[in-house]
Amino acid sequence: MKHFARILAGAALAVAPALAQAQQGQVSDNAVRIGILNDQSGVYADFGGKWSVEAARMAVEDFGGKVLDKPIEIVSADHQNKPDVASTIARGWYDNDKVDAIMELTASSVALAVQQLSRDKKKITMTNGAATSDLTGKACTPYGFHWAYDTRSLAVGTGGSLVETGGDTWFFLTADYAFGHALEADVSKYVQSKGGKVLGAVRHPLSTNDFSSFLLQAQASKAKIVGLANAGLDTNNSIKAAAEFGIVQGGQRLAALLFTLAEVHGLGLQAAQGLVLTEGFYWDLDDQNREFAKRFMARTGRMPNMVHAGTYSSVLQYLKAIKAAGTDDTDAVAKKLRELPVDDFFAKGGKVLPNGRMVHDMYLFQVKSPAESKGPWDYYKHLATIKGDQAFASLAESGCNVSW
Repeated sequence: MKHFARILAGAALAVAPALAQAQQGQVSDNAVRIGILNDQSGVYADFGGKWSVEAARMAVEDFGGKVLDKPIEIVSADHQNKPDVASTIARGWYDNDKVDAIMELTASSVALAVQQLSRDKKKITMTNGAATSDLTGKACTPYGFHWAYDTRSLAVGTGGSLVETGGDTWFFLTADYAFGHALEADVSKYVQSKGGKVLGAVRHPLSTNDFSSFLLQAQASKAKIVGLANAGLDTNNSIKAAAEFGIVQGGQRLAALLFTLAEVHGLGLQAAQGLVLTEGFYWDLDDQNREFAKRFMARTGRMPNMVHAGTYSSVLQYLKAIKAAGTDDTDAVAKKLRELPVDDFFAKGGKVLPNGRMVHDMYLFQVKSPAESKGPWDYYKHLATIKGDQAFASLAESGCNVSW
């Protein structure tokens, strides 16, 4: 009996470290690595860029720098808005640098390519910078999540508000890649569902310098609304060129379908005043937003837009999911991301659908005139709050075949 007792005691001592390790959780490669992959030098550099990297670092610091007692690392790269470049970077991160998840992913063509690669590699993506609703629609994957906004929410917000105030005929000036196509399609569908008509569209290459021929076609259409289905510097340059052609003075209105605080700042209130736009975040909406924005400003010298705030939120939620799962195993973390509520300054009472779409409120704003602005970055008048279930497609509407 004494010998048997000694065996039991020895077994208990051997098991104890394993139990302690299990309680601490399992983290592969002794670190959690998150990649921020976006445009840091091109047309979308202010839209997300290095500012999103800083927002990700803030989330890691606020979480405590560790998860399951292991360090958290942020890596970043510039994909130059090229899907092949982005895929090569992502593959190298996964195969050589042991990156666990990739986030931000500005440019829809890039996000679609990296999300598919990540499915094959069994890795998580959390998209903030890309817009196409296909990411959680026909291109959905078990490991793909879409966080800050999408083309459907922009269509409901900006498109819906303009149709309801008399803008019932539309002509689109569209960026000729996945994002522009999806935005034009979603807004067109919503405009037509409200009784409006689409009179035509013209497509331009990404990072266009001369919008003259495109705007002449828009002007000739006589549409009440010229929908700018582009973003970043392309939208800014479209608006500047439209002013030169007297588009607004001639009685047509411009709809900046994806326009954020970063673009308003770059364009200036004089040129941007009166534009109606939809964002998922504004720094001056409430005390929580102002507190985050103050810290972000201290680090970057600028106020955050919805892409920066959304990146913070997605990084924070990913770390919460790892903690809740007790592991960084992809399947376990993806399961927790769908189960956990999202409740932070960016998404108050948010939820994640089975297709990976994070549902949260969106906001309709109008850009103030210079006379209305009380100071730097005081750019928006809040017109309406669009509830998440209205802004984003339901699972049934999304077209995602949730077969996992």
